[in-house]
Amino acid sequence: MSVAGTWDLTISTPIGRISPRMRLTERGGALSGVAWNEGEEPGELVGLTLEGDLLTWRQAVTRPLRLDLVFALTVDGDRMTGTSKAGRLPASRVVARRAV
Repeated sequence: MSVAGTWDLTISTPIGRISPRMRLTERGGALSGVAWNEGEEPGELVGLTLEGDLLTWRQAVTRPLRLDLVFALTVDGDRMTGTSKAGRLPASRVVARRAV
Protein backbone atom coordinates (compact mmCIF):
# COMPACT_ATOMS: atom_id res chain seq x y z
CA MET A 1 0.00 0.00 0.00
CA SER A 2 1.48 3.34 -1.04
CA VAL A 3 0.61 6.51 0.85
CA ALA A 4 2.72 8.69 -1.45
CA GLY A 5 0.90 11.71 -2.80
CA THR A 6 -0.97 14.76 -1.60
CA TRP A 7 -3.58 14.51 1.16
CA ASP A 8 -6.19 16.98 2.42
CA LEU A 9 -6.66 16.72 6.18
CA THR A 10 -9.46 17.89 8.44
CA ILE A 11 -8.49 18.16 12.11
CA SER A 12 -11.39 18.75 14.51
CA THR A 13 -9.83 20.61 17.45
CA PRO A 14 -11.48 22.14 20.55
CA ILE A 15 -11.01 25.58 18.93
CA GLY A 16 -12.42 24.64 15.52
CA ARG A 17 -11.52 22.78 12.35
CA ILE A 18 -8.13 23.06 10.71
CA SER A 19 -7.62 21.93 7.11
CA PRO A 20 -3.92 21.47 6.31
CA ARG A 21 -2.51 19.74 3.24
CA MET A 22 0.15 17.04 3.44
CA ARG A 23 2.55 15.70 0.78
CA LEU A 24 4.12 12.28 1.33
CA THR A 25 6.98 10.89 -0.77
CA GLU A 26 8.55 7.45 -0.84
CA ARG A 27 12.11 6.80 -1.99
CA GLY A 28 13.88 3.49 -1.56
CA GLY A 29 11.27 2.32 0.94
CA ALA A 30 11.74 5.41 3.16
CA LEU A 31 8.88 7.84 3.75
CA SER A 32 9.22 11.59 4.08
CA GLY A 33 6.68 14.35 4.10
CA VAL A 34 5.65 17.91 4.75
CA ALA A 35 2.38 19.54 5.80
CA TRP A 36 1.15 23.12 5.70
CA ASN A 37 -1.83 25.38 6.19
CA GLU A 38 -2.73 28.14 3.75
CA GLY A 39 -0.26 31.00 4.11
CA GLU A 40 2.36 28.89 5.92
CA GLU A 41 5.66 27.37 4.90
CA PRO A 42 5.60 23.54 4.75
CA GLY A 43 6.72 21.87 7.99
CA GLU A 44 8.59 18.57 8.04
CA LEU A 45 6.89 15.42 9.32
CA VAL A 46 9.28 13.77 11.78
CA GLY A 47 9.50 10.03 12.47
CA LEU A 48 7.13 9.23 9.63
CA THR A 49 6.40 5.49 9.79
CA LEU A 50 3.95 3.15 8.08
CA GLU A 51 3.53 -0.19 9.89
CA GLY A 52 0.78 -2.27 8.31
CA ASP A 53 -2.04 0.23 7.86
CA LEU A 54 -0.95 2.55 10.72
CA LEU A 55 0.75 5.81 9.68
CA THR A 56 2.41 7.79 12.49
CA TRP A 57 4.48 10.98 12.70
CA ARG A 58 5.29 14.03 14.80
CA GLN A 59 5.05 17.65 13.72
CA ALA A 60 5.74 21.02 15.33
CA VAL A 61 3.20 23.75 14.52
CA THR A 62 3.05 27.44 15.38
CA ARG A 63 -0.57 28.20 14.41
CA PRO A 64 -3.05 28.56 15.97
CA LEU A 65 -0.78 27.73 18.94
CA ARG A 66 2.80 26.54 19.28
CA LEU A 67 2.39 22.78 19.76
CA ASP A 68 4.22 19.51 19.19
CA LEU A 69 1.67 17.13 17.68
CA VAL A 70 1.70 13.33 17.48
CA PHE A 71 -0.42 11.81 14.70
CA ALA A 72 -1.70 8.21 14.36
CA LEU A 73 -3.88 7.48 11.32
CA THR A 74 -5.23 4.24 9.89
CA VAL A 75 -4.89 4.09 6.11
CA ASP A 76 -7.82 2.70 4.09
CA GLY A 77 -7.10 3.24 0.39
CA ASP A 78 -7.59 6.93 -0.42
CA ARG A 79 -8.80 7.76 3.10
CA MET A 80 -7.19 7.89 6.54
CA THR A 81 -8.77 8.36 9.96
CA GLY A 82 -7.26 8.73 13.39
CA THR A 83 -6.08 11.27 15.93
CA SER A 84 -3.67 14.08 16.59
CA LYS A 85 -2.51 14.66 20.16
CA ALA A 86 -0.62 17.54 21.78
CA GLY A 87 0.77 16.78 25.23
CA ARG A 88 -1.96 16.62 27.86
CA LEU A 89 -4.60 18.16 25.62
CA PRO A 90 -7.45 15.91 24.45
CA ALA A 91 -6.88 14.07 21.18
CA SER A 92 -8.37 15.67 18.07
CA ARG A 93 -10.11 13.62 15.37
CA VAL A 94 -8.36 13.61 11.99
CA VAL A 95 -9.76 12.62 8.59
CA ALA A 96 -7.56 12.66 5.48
CA ARG A 97 -8.50 12.17 1.84
CA ARG A 98 -6.11 11.76 -1.05
CA ALA A 99 -6.21 14.92 -3.19
CA VAL A 100 -7.24 14.53 -6.81
